[in-house]
Amino acid sequence: MTEAELDAFAARFQAADIPRRAWTHQAHLWIGAWHVHRFGAEEALLRLRTGIRRLNEANGVANTAEGGYHETITAAYVRLLASALAQDGARSFEVRVGAVLAGPLGDKAALARHYSPELLMSSRARAGWVAPDREPLPDPPPSR
Repeated sequence: MTEAELDAFAARFQAADIPRRAWTHQAHLWIGAWHVHRFGAEEALLRLRTGIRRLNEANGVANTAEGGYHETITAAYVRLLASALAQDGARSFEVRVGAVLAGPLGDKAALARHYSPELLMSSRARAGWVAPDREPLPDPPPSR
């Protein structure tokens, strides 16, 4: 995806105009990476919390203890994306994000290295931040 295409996709996300069938794992990661790149990790997380909940509601998905928005997954991916994108700032964003998402982070099971399924899928992890019970996540990058 080119940076212009990603900007257009992000605009659709912000307008809650992405159909549920198109709101895939890869789409989540592209949008997360775009937000981290544009706003830094801390602001990205704030915007993603609101945007994902709004998009879920627009698609008829309730944000509950059993479904919809998941705080720990979102926050963990923001940290992983921020760490990965910061590693080679000399390349363009388009190239860096493409490489990151083509690697291990693009796999749906990327968080299994850090979280047991029981912890990650708990209502406690969905509702609020829960630290990993396996391998630690990278430290949050410094705020901009």
